[in-house]
Amino acid sequence: MTKRFEGKLAVVTGASRGIGYQVAKGLAAEGAHIVAIARTVGGLEDLDDEIQAAGGRATLVPLDLTDYDAIDRLGASIYERWGKLDMLVGNAGLLGVLSPVSHIDPKDFEQVMAVNVTANYRLIRSLDPLLRASEAGRAVFLTSGAAHKCRPFWGIYSITKAALEAMARTYAAETDTTSAVRVNLVSPGPMRTAMRAKAMPGEDPATLPHPSEIVGPVMDLLSPSFDQSGMLYNFPSRSLHSFTQE
Repeated sequence: MTKRFEGKLAVVTGASRGIGYQVAKGLAAEGAHIVAIARTVGGLEDLDDEIQAAGGRATLVPLDLTDYDAIDRLGASIYERWGKLDMLVGNAGLLGVLSPVSHIDPKDFEQVMAVNVTANYRLIRSLDPLLRASEAGRAVFLTSGAAHKCRPFWGIYSITKAALEAMARTYAAETDTTSAVRVNLVSPGPMRTAMRAKAMPGEDPATLPHPSEIVGPVMDLLSPSFDQSGMLYNFPSRSLHSFTQE
């Protein structure tokens, strides 16, 4: 029986833990070759062990996403080896500090912007030609309800996720009629991750969904049969909607 993503190639960022780890495992279980990106080598090796044990394949790329030249080299390496890319999962992100906007240190602001926004722009810049070379290139970026709620002290995270959403929606509009590339967003909501634990240290993680629960919806958006673009899937409400065009 043919697996859902047999013969497909997927880049997953933030793959050493949490949502990225689970999505990489899920895609590999369905036949995709995973290009797993993260800073934590140990977490990548654990992922590789699990993928191989299940009969899957992965290429590990220990990479700090603020090394933008390395992102350019990544695109060149994928082109040389495979000639195309079928899926991009832009999952990696930073919470940053919880602080009034006026009190955020410029270095902290720039670091979160670099990972949550600029790195995804550089990934699009490097990998877009490879996604266009696929018969059904798919990109999914992980966002957050913080982009719209704009709660006090969550400014840096809200700002960067709002910027990410604007970039993904623009990219979706640019590719919708000119290629087979489809670009969508997923908002996981509160989930049992290290980032959530950092933001809400008094919260019982057992009350939150496990990251593995979001794998199915993410894979649905990455499927060649899903032809919509510029959509946002909200995991807590299990709803898919488009953004209002002004």
